[in-house]
Amino acid sequence: MANIKSAMKRVKITEKQNLRNRMATSEMKTTIRRFDEALQSGDAAASDKAYLAAVSTVDHAAAKGMIHKNAAARKKAQMAKKRAAAQ
Repeated sequence: MANIKSAMKRVKITEKQNLRNRMATSEMKTTIRRFDEALQSGDAAASDKAYLAAVSTVDHAAAKGMIHKNAAARKKAQMAKKRAAAQ
């Protein structure tokens, strides 16, 4: 553990940021999983809604720097490919 006051503050700030990033990453993975589940169910309206939500969360994660922009593009392309194959 740090002994210097500023280092102790940085530890607290880093913990908060780490928690926030984990929550957002988990939310992104959840929306992608919900999109996959909606595709499996065969409901076109639900899968379209889930697709838009998943793309939005992936874009948000990329904008905030939680994932790389190329990783976000790859995830969106994979989802679009699945969506096109299902229709």
